[in-house]
Amino acid sequence: MTMTFPLPTTVPLRGGTTLGWGVIGPGEIANDFTATLHANSGQRVVAVGSRSPERAAAFAARHGVPTAHDSYEALVADPTVDVVYVASPHPQHLEHALLAIAAGKHVLVEKPMTTSEADTRRLASAARDAGVFAMEAMWTRYLPGTTVIAQLLADGELGDVRLAMVDVGWPHEPDPNDRMFDRAQGGGALLDAGVYAHWFARFATGAPVTSSTTGVVSDGGVDLQSVTVSTATGGAQSVATTSMTAWTPGLATIAGSRATVRYTDHFVFPASFALHHGADADRWSEPSGLRGRQGLVWQAVALADYVAEGRTESPLHGLDESIGLAASLDAARAAVSEQDTSAP
Repeated sequence: MTMTFPLPTTVPLRGGTTLGWGVIGPGEIANDFTATLHANSGQRVVAVGSRSPERAAAFAARHGVPTAHDSYEALVADPTVDVVYVASPHPQHLEHALLAIAAGKHVLVEKPMTTSEADTRRLASAARDAGVFAMEAMWTRYLPGTTVIAQLLADGELGDVRLAMVDVGWPHEPDPNDRMFDRAQGGGALLDAGVYAHWFARFATGAPVTSSTTGVVSDGGVDLQSVTVSTATGGAQSVATTSMTAWTPGLATIAGSRATVRYTDHFVFPASFALHHGADADRWSEPSGLRGRQGLVWQAVALADYVAEGRTESPLHGLDESIGLAASLDAARAAVSEQDTSAP
């Protein structure tokens, strides 16, 4: 018998609450974010800020953004801006988010929210004290397929979760001028691709109570790849693998006592999956037609909906989840650094 899957619980991309968005950090991810907001939703970027007036002006011209500011202070003071998207390099996330929060703006902060558990706690406390909405841009959690899998887990369709396996790897050519190879600039695989793998492991099994990480570091001290094995309350285990020296397909799996979910596309992006009951499988196909980073749009419309409801954090990936994820990344990075195993 073919299974009837639950419907996605995503917020409709059009017709709901719309906000005026301000962008800090007009780089690659901000370009993709703004492009999909304008193409696929009613959300609008109304201002961009950069310490480089030329970069801000070029970004504004490219996306039809009305206002380009030559400072972050001017951006967060802009009365047309309801929410600030912090898309700067992650060592700057805390500073820029605190600036927006102090101005009374809601914030969507690119993942990882900050580069440490301590800084993530500081950001969360500031947002809670100010009463503004704050959310880590863990966009994969808001994709249609992820919301369906979350319902399968909640409904017990998989039975007791026993094991999750997840890999995320995108290669980077060694370059001393690339921030990915500079620890002071938040370089390394764990704070880049690894944040997805560690988030998914927690999503599938719950927060870890024990974990062990092994990996390889560069001559400059950044983690190049790692494998983390964790055990959650109840005994479910996860294996999270990340790399910046090799490409991996991202075909994540959650195995339970009754059934197993296996992605058939890279899980980070809008993706399809199969639900296996032994040798039989039912397939769920991604219905939206959006691909790759076009999927960034769902987190934005979700945030607008949450703000309209009077929430101050996401019910799907709240601030405590961001703090816990940061703690897992801290532990994994520390374990790899202590091993001091250089790449061959």
